[in-house]
Amino acid sequence: MKKLNILFCVFAAYSLHAQIISGTVISKNENQPIAYVKIGVEKENAGTVSDEKGNFTIDLSRFNPSQKIRIEVPGYEAYSETVQDFRKQDQRQVFLNEKVKNIKEVNIKVKKLVDKNWGVNTKTKSVIYSVNPQFRKEDFLGETALEFSASKRSKIKNINLNIASYVSDKPVVMRYSVYTEKNGFPDQNILDDEITVELTQDMIKDGTYTLDVNDRNIWVQGKFFIGIQFLKEFDGMVKISAALFRTGFIRKFYGDWQKMTLAAPAINIDVKVDKSAKNTRDETAALGDDLEGLISDVSQYNIESGNSIYGKNDASGAYLPLKDTRLYYEIYGEGEPLFLLHGNSGSIKDFYRQIPVLSRKFKIIAIDTRGQGKSIDTSEKSFTYKQFADDVKALADKLELKKINIAGWSDGGITGLEFALKYPESCNKVIAIGANAFPEGVDERLVSHMKNQLLVLDIENKPEKFNERRLVEIMLNEPHLSKKDLSKIKSPVLVIAGDRDVIKQEHTEMIAKQIPKAELKIYKDATHMIPFENADELNKDIVEFLGK
Repeated sequence: MKKLNILFCVFAAYSLHAQIISGTVISKNENQPIAYVKIGVEKENAGTVSDEKGNFTIDLSRFNPSQKIRIEVPGYEAYSETVQDFRKQDQRQVFLNEKVKNIKEVNIKVKKLVDKNWGVNTKTKSVIYSVNPQFRKEDFLGETALEFSASKRSKIKNINLNIASYVSDKPVVMRYSVYTEKNGFPDQNILDDEITVELTQDMIKDGTYTLDVNDRNIWVQGKFFIGIQFLKEFDGMVKISAALFRTGFIRKFYGDWQKMTLAAPAINIDVKVDKSAKNTRDETAALGDDLEGLISDVSQYNIESGNSIYGKNDASGAYLPLKDTRLYYEIYGEGEPLFLLHGNSGSIKDFYRQIPVLSRKFKIIAIDTRGQGKSIDTSEKSFTYKQFADDVKALADKLELKKINIAGWSDGGITGLEFALKYPESCNKVIAIGANAFPEGVDERLVSHMKNQLLVLDIENKPEKFNERRLVEIMLNEPHLSKKDLSKIKSPVLVIAGDRDVIKQEHTEMIAKQIPKAELKIYKDATHMIPFENADELNKDIVEFLGK
């Protein structure tokens, strides 16, 4: 019996050893080892990468014999073999064939090439994608990617990676890939040759490592992905900046790609766009940001509004004490009363392009909505648009205004509709700009963005962000204006939205159709930011509508 046990242990040890296969990957054409080749099991989250001399070792003990080993590296045809067959030979040599490159005839045409930068540009050090080989070795060889979209044929000049921190006593080896898209995920690598970098501290300038790929002639069109993978263990850690509320992609070796909905790595690219080329689709390219083309860059307007007097004008401002809040407002001009109601997380200053014009003809009452701007809310209740409408009524009563007009942007437009429904005797006319009647009227990309934002707030669980949470929740959960409710609004309403608004156009059209005395205007080439970007047209439309 003792002898049997010894024989069993010897067999078990031999069997385990037979599962650990070593070898070398070699170029069949050049008979030279190939560095940094991926060796793994298809659809599995484990594998290895050959070293600079093509050598590898892989443990196949937990895999089914019928599963497929996959070996690949850019520039060579992929190699595939069952685990069972691969186990049969240790210290084996795997030969890869170079890919045949078809050189097509190129017709040179005069092109109008325009420089653009797409992707995630943040250089934050607080939100990071951390690469630490010592922490989780099984995850280290994973790959992360960011989605881009080019509506016109474009050439990639530089791939920029924003690095928050770099600690390593030797170069960090990483590979870049460019993937096509299939079903919303990275698919095939389009590179003919691999792009491998040995990154050192001195290659990082002002927090960014820039890889020049201009000579590689990488042209893209439609959706594509830029991927990065670390290939060799090192002592230290690399921290890549990341952006919250943008979607990145990650996979462990040959496992399926997964979406990272909380944050995306700070990868951005410099490209030359061929403006003379045909579009693959409308100009709504994602450019590495799920909200790109949906939310425009309004940083210029934010700076200008912040520099204006509006929202901090002591001479025109006052407070109305209400239950659990002090409602801040400012008054400008004389004439028929017009309340201006800003959007979610905004303030009076957002109307810095409207107040100077409209106050020439109307008495402007601009409000910081409860819990926003200078209006402080001390309650612990969820915000509602009906409550915001009650606040407007309270201020109108305080100012002894029997009938008012309302121009509301986004959340302010919703409040205007709620006011018209609840207080018809006090409502003259409403201008609703970028408003929705129920949450389903909002573009799904923005809804996804807000859900991610709420998830992050839940994870952080910071008391000081309680108000921010309420403002996200109200957009996800409200309003609830049915078609029947809209049909009960008796006041004339001007419904305005952009043709590239975050509010679905069919939803905006539905609102205008259901309100008996509604007029509809869709601004051409306009986003949700109409009071900023289309100020002159909006001011003119408000004056004309109220003057009828």
